[in-house]
Amino acid sequence: MNDTGTLDEAYGRLHTTGPEFDGWLSNHGPMAVESMVRHGYGREVHRWLDTYVGRLDELPRGSSPIEAGEWREALGDPRRLGDWLAYFDRELREQPWRAVLGTWWPRLLPGIAAGATHGVIRTGHAIHALLRQEDETRLAELGQALGYWAARWQAIAGFDAPSGTAGPERAFAGVPRVPDQSAGINHRLEQLGELAEWRSSLAALKPAADPEQARAYLTELADAATLRYATHAHGNAVMLVHTATAPTAVLRALPALPAEMWVAGMNAAWAAGAAVTAAYAPDQPVPRQDLPAVPGAAEEVFELAVRHGDEHVIKLADTALDVHRRTGDPDALAAVVRATGLIKPLR
Repeated sequence: MNDTGTLDEAYGRLHTTGPEFDGWLSNHGPMAVESMVRHGYGREVHRWLDTYVGRLDELPRGSSPIEAGEWREALGDPRRLGDWLAYFDRELREQPWRAVLGTWWPRLLPGIAAGATHGVIRTGHAIHALLRQEDETRLAELGQALGYWAARWQAIAGFDAPSGTAGPERAFAGVPRVPDQSAGINHRLEQLGELAEWRSSLAALKPAADPEQARAYLTELADAATLRYATHAHGNAVMLVHTATAPTAVLRALPALPAEMWVAGMNAAWAAGAAVTAAYAPDQPVPRQDLPAVPGAAEEVFELAVRHGDEHVIKLADTALDVHRRTGDPDALAAVVRATGLIKPLR
């Protein structure tokens, strides 16, 4: 079976499971297998799934169909997860997927914190797969991604267009930490609105003047977040992965979106990365000289991630290889090696 068939078969296995498990942990299976297949590790996908799927919950059932005029009331209601999955399944059967995306992207984007940013990340992976090949299984994956995002829709306090002069590296450095880091991400994000420096740190990033500049800035955001992970991952090695993978997801969605939506995508990606940084960044980075040694070939880093098996490490490696190709900076590869030392392997 070629890798195209492997991905669709993997999606088929995963589409009997829900977007969440054990409360509200995100099902990373679709994101990880899309990355593995694209990087040439399709032969490892089903073995990886055999270990991963046992932890997942069944696909949730809907209780009351969401009608076209009531979507605002249902947005961000996790009790309607099954209803949202059914809604997007229906929408994508009745309309072209780019039309559905064009309608829903601006509605969902202000809630980019959904599921600790996993809504947009899963959507970005689904779009990436559809841009390579359109078929029923990949459309179903987009529907599940959008449905999950809609059900967990969550706004970020102070979300507004940036208006400063800082590049991404300096802007990330200026993000303050939330004072109480004793609980999960929702508790941490709730503190942002009361954090005195939060709004000014969001505004500090330089604004994008047009779609092409927005795409360039998104690339810079993904690069800066990935390189920063190498020295800051000890704050929370799992959660800080999303500072890099969320802007990468938006970047990969741009070719499927009207250009007039690109600036808003960049703004939202910055807000998401900054919010996760505020929630989990450590007091101090590790010195650069303490970063782990990296393999001689970049491709070995993805192989290392697949051997490790954790879904966050695989997704980070996917982004880090893009960053390394663009920048040539070995810290992009060191980020992945560091993740493998901090995150528990899949067993």
